[in-house]
Amino acid sequence: MRKTELLAPAGSLEVLKTAVVYGADAVYIGGEAFGLRAKAHNFSMEEMKEGVRFAHARGARVYVTANILAHNQDLEGVEQYFEELKGVDVDALIISDPGIFTIAKRVLPEVEVHISTQANNTNYGTYLFWRQLGAKRVVAARELSLKELCQIRQKIPEDMEMECFVHGSMCISYSGRCLLSNYFTGRDANQGSCTHPCRWKYGVVEETRPGEFLPVYENERGTYLFNSKDLCMVEHVPKLLEAGIDSFKIEGRMKTALYAATVVRTYRKAIDDYKKDPKLFEEHLEWYREEIGKCTYREYTTGFYFGKPNEEAQIYDNSTYIKSYTYLGTVEGTDHRGFSKIEQKNKFSVGEVIEVMKPDGRNLEVTVKGIYDEKGQLQDSAPHPKQTLYVDFGVEAETFDLLRRRE
Repeated sequence: MRKTELLAPAGSLEVLKTAVVYGADAVYIGGEAFGLRAKAHNFSMEEMKEGVRFAHARGARVYVTANILAHNQDLEGVEQYFEELKGVDVDALIISDPGIFTIAKRVLPEVEVHISTQANNTNYGTYLFWRQLGAKRVVAARELSLKELCQIRQKIPEDMEMECFVHGSMCISYSGRCLLSNYFTGRDANQGSCTHPCRWKYGVVEETRPGEFLPVYENERGTYLFNSKDLCMVEHVPKLLEAGIDSFKIEGRMKTALYAATVVRTYRKAIDDYKKDPKLFEEHLEWYREEIGKCTYREYTTGFYFGKPNEEAQIYDNSTYIKSYTYLGTVEGTDHRGFSKIEQKNKFSVGEVIEVMKPDGRNLEVTVKGIYDEKGQLQDSAPHPKQTLYVDFGVEAETFDLLRRRE
């Protein structure tokens, strides 16, 4: 069985560190330009350097996205950007545009290039094409079935890597090449500024009866025509491993640290369990299902892996996420009293029962015994976002433990 990488998204330094601690072998991040998530926090050069140092110290790798579909005016800036990356020590660049690829190979010849799913990589000939140009890895289009992925693995060299999405949001357009956002709002999805119009509510109007919305589906409230369920393959990890996929990619550079920790920890355990003993995977299957349901998501589907999705892969009556847990904060350390230092993310109160989520897979239920501000003043609750607090749980939590509350 091939060595398997678990690759996690990180939209901020906080999420990068969380993903690595909770089991990611690699993370992919965006700089302040040329990635496809312009609305993410993204990384300054100094933050990139800190993130790379943190990851490398723990044996993890960092990939930087530069996967826009470039226009003429972008190319000069791309060259300057890659020059700046020379001092960052990133492990790979994720690229979709041949022009940007050429610049990367010239300016950063020692850095691996991975071909983004945005390049629509649907066959082994495409893999071989990119390999001849010097690409180390190709990210499969999400429209491929497991059978097709197995065929690609058989047709490409052993040392060429195949990366596949296993979890996260799905797009209604072909591997993300969508024009709806540009058409409606002037913000180009292929330049990183998607407004996600595929999640909006639509109706049908007959041209001679303006204002009269006709039902597209039997639901009278309207229908969400393009609103796909989220991909989740955690129950099928054995099939993915046996297919020879080198990197299991999680989608979500706009997600929170809690999302990253929950998804990474679950897939990490599933992969490790199966490699250790397939029976162990079967024994823990219910745990994977339960844990993966604790992050925010839009129901789950297996996407294209087992054939083309039918109408059941869509959500027609709403575009909201399922959210069973609220993120309260991450433990940054402890003081002399053993109280946990956190930056508060959502309100919680003294007396509440919350869950301490640990990187090793344990979840501890604890009662909040006391909340203190930086001056040592006791508070009944923590109502102010981003306030630094010291919390008494009755037990000493560890750095990078995450705090969450069941809704």
